[in-house]
Amino acid sequence: MRQALLLAAIPAAFGLGLLADRIAPAVQAQAPAIEPMIIDLAALTNGEIGNVVPGLGTIRTRTLVALPQGTMSVATGNAPKHTHADANEFQYVVSGSGTVWLGDQQRPIHHGDLIIIPKGTVHGGSVPTAGEEIKIFAVKMPPQARDDFHPVP
Repeated sequence: MRQALLLAAIPAAFGLGLLADRIAPAVQAQAPAIEPMIIDLAALTNGEIGNVVPGLGTIRTRTLVALPQGTMSVATGNAPKHTHADANEFQYVVSGSGTVWLGDQQRPIHHGDLIIIPKGTVHGGSVPTAGEEIKIFAVKMPPQARDDFHPVP
């Protein structure tokens, strides 16, 4: 009798496992796997970063990591002044210097600066120092939705 119950319990548990998988998908399926690696951001060329994004000024951007909690990317060029309603942004100046709009002011930036941009804050409109190009490493939390780019005159 005990052996019969045990034998019956195995297919029942398997069936419940299949049902639970359909009702509550695994968390791992929602988050892409990331690999350990080292990326020399300063050495990335414009060609390696990517083409100019249509409608976003002269900005080139390459997503390096995309997770449900946030994204990490590298960018060069100039995005027009804009806001994000739902994404906080953190930018680290990898190379270059110049100015960038932050809030209602154009502020100087240089290699090594960390720019903290709470959601809803006007930013963009970078102007590099003559002969330089500004390269930025950006983290957005939560990830920026496709429609969360709001140009500001």
